[in-house]
Amino acid sequence: MRPAPDEAALRVRAATAADLAAIAALHTGARAAYHRARFPDAPFDLPAEQARWHDAWSHDLARDDTSALCAARHGTVVGAASYRHRAGHPPAVTLHQLHVDPGHWGTGVGLALHHACLRAWHAAGISRAALDVLWHNHRARAFYTRLGWRPDPDRRPAPDATHLTLTLDLATAQTPPAPAGR
Repeated sequence: MRPAPDEAALRVRAATAADLAAIAALHTGARAAYHRARFPDAPFDLPAEQARWHDAWSHDLARDDTSALCAARHGTVVGAASYRHRAGHPPAVTLHQLHVDPGHWGTGVGLALHHACLRAWHAAGISRAALDVLWHNHRARAFYTRLGWRPDPDRRPAPDATHLTLTLDLATAQTPPAPAGR
């Protein structure tokens, strides 16, 4: 049974090393859930996958050019996002990861993480954001499309592409208000 959305109980904050195991587990579970839509019999949530994502998130948390956030509901980490600043002018950012525990899909966790990213990007004067999404992950593609992300006109996918690059013009994207009481 899916938990009821409870905005007051959802808190987005900077991720720390103490969140690493929970983030790796939810990332592994989310990847397994959306990959099963395409490959129903493949075991995407093996311990080796969790170790892989544990190492990746550990690396992200240690990078100076990467910010990581987590969303916690009643103290339990249920989502995570990371983004990397890209050198250049105008300033840009790549949304590197955004994952929600499948048991919390549709409860506002992804939206809260996305809004927190937008607020940080606007505050930092970032003008453009980009991300790569798996071509077959229709759920994620629809989520980003609803939020204003569009296919990058400069990076058309090859016929055998597994990913689609999306961009968001932050000059036109609305900055969501900060949650009350935070």
